Amino acid sequence: MTPIRMRIGRGGRGRLSARILASQLVILALTGVIGFVLFAFAQRSALDRTYEERAVAIAKTTAADPQIRRAMQEGGGDVVQAVAERIRQSSGASYVVVIDLHGIRHSHPMPQLVGSPVTEPIAVRDGLPHVGTDQGATGRSANGKVPLYGPTGELVGEVSVGIPEHTVLGELWSELPTFAVYATIATALGSAAAYLLARRLKRITFGLELEEIAGLLQDREAMLHGIREGVLAFAPNGRITVVNDEARRLLGLGTALGSTLAEVLPDGRLRRALDGTLTGTDISVLTDEHCLVVNRMPVTLRGRELGAVVTVRDRTELVGLLRELDSVRGLTDALRAQQHEFTNRLHTLAGLLDIGAHDDAYELAVESAGAGQALTEAVRGRIGNPLMVGLVVAKTTVAAERGVRVVLDDDSALGEDPPHLRRLLTIAGNLLDNAIDAAGDGPVPPGGRAVRLTLTEDAEGTTVRVADTGPGIPPGAGESIFEDGWSTRPERGTARRGLGLALVHRLVTRHGGAVTVSEGPGAVFTVRLPVPVPAGEERFTKALPVGGDR
Repeated sequence: MTPIRMRIGRGGRGRLSARILASQLVILALTGVIGFVLFAFAQRSALDRTYEERAVAIAKTTAADPQIRRAMQEGGGDVVQAVAERIRQSSGASYVVVIDLHGIRHSHPMPQLVGSPVTEPIAVRDGLPHVGTDQGATGRSANGKVPLYGPTGELVGEVSVGIPEHTVLGELWSELPTFAVYATIATALGSAAAYLLARRLKRITFGLELEEIAGLLQDREAMLHGIREGVLAFAPNGRITVVNDEARRLLGLGTALGSTLAEVLPDGRLRRALDGTLTGTDISVLTDEHCLVVNRMPVTLRGRELGAVVTVRDRTELVGLLRELDSVRGLTDALRAQQHEFTNRLHTLAGLLDIGAHDDAYELAVESAGAGQALTEAVRGRIGNPLMVGLVVAKTTVAAERGVRVVLDDDSALGEDPPHLRRLLTIAGNLLDNAIDAAGDGPVPPGGRAVRLTLTEDAEGTTVRVADTGPGIPPGAGESIFEDGWSTRPERGTARRGLGLALVHRLVTRHGGAVTVSEGPGAVFTVRLPVPVPAGEERFTKALPVGGDR
């Protein structure tokens, strides 16, 4: 079967990938800038804390100096200014200020401020260090304050140390270029990943734009659920990706999306037709309610296997009409042959009368008139139902035109209202047609071509047995002959081969019966139907009329 090859237009090709790439680059740039700013603020806060802790450490060193402690307890002096300035210069602080408990400065980088009071209150009266940002006379600084104790352990003041802000900013600016390099590298890697992602999306979507994809989805949904034909699509792994409403109805599928056929259908001809095990076109499959025609086509795009699409058509009524038409044609051919035979007899009768052989003419007329009536009476003697009598007589007449003799077994006995009447008509008709075809096409045996029919009825059920003198069933084919589509003969006219025995098997097994067949020359089919529980006739039993097709 020719695979479906999808073709995608090249109009506007590449626009989708370009839009995706541009969007990704904008996102990466924004995230890079935001990340850089957040890192700068975080690093600034971290440096502030670091320098505040450093200021506290310098203040603690100053507060631990014995000269300052002694001088402050004794009332201060020039020694405090000298020692504090030495510590400030060696530590790089912007100021080291020693303040007594009255708020008077005893040291300051600006000597003119020594002896002047501070504006803020003494913060270390609780005995704990304090940190913060100070906007003092020397500018903005990271500030640390610690308590100052005298030699006797008495609180005599506080030491306030500040580190200028430009020192903090200088270190921050020295670190930012390194982070900028990292951000640039990350943006470059993200851009490369975005480019690869855009190319992959372009390949997956076959170059379609987003609007085209949305349009295709809408068109697909409208088409799938609007057509009166079942459609299924399968991924390369065999899972169902598409199933429309008609396929659910015909196949009896529930929630099938994402499942495999083995998970939603039992093993059989239907599943084998759907999964591609059975190859060919217009594969006929019988279900309990429908006669289906299945076609499976693989789907490829630019050399890639995308799975398969299966279409399922309901041919129940059509096949029934075709089979009925074929049966009518067969009967018409038989009647036409009988007309020729009757015409020949009339000509013979007229010739006998012309030559004056009246006695011979009378005997021929009596013989011709009584032959058909004798056959009907012989059948009615063993079968009480007129529909079954008509079927057997018609099949006997058709078989006679093909040189096949249909014999109703002496053991046959069927009442006027047998159970499973409609099913019996279908079963007997199919089996007789198959047997007549087999006997008529086979070699002529010593006793002539013949088909033997047995119909019996008892308290437990009904038995139908049909034997023929044809070539029989090939060895090993006893089970497969009942599958849809199995036939040893070519198509005949409008009738589709391979449905008759499958129909018989479904009718019998669905109603608790059994059907067996002998292998080898001269096939013998035996059907046993138990007494039925009252129920409605099945749809496809009515739709597919009598007619065999072994």
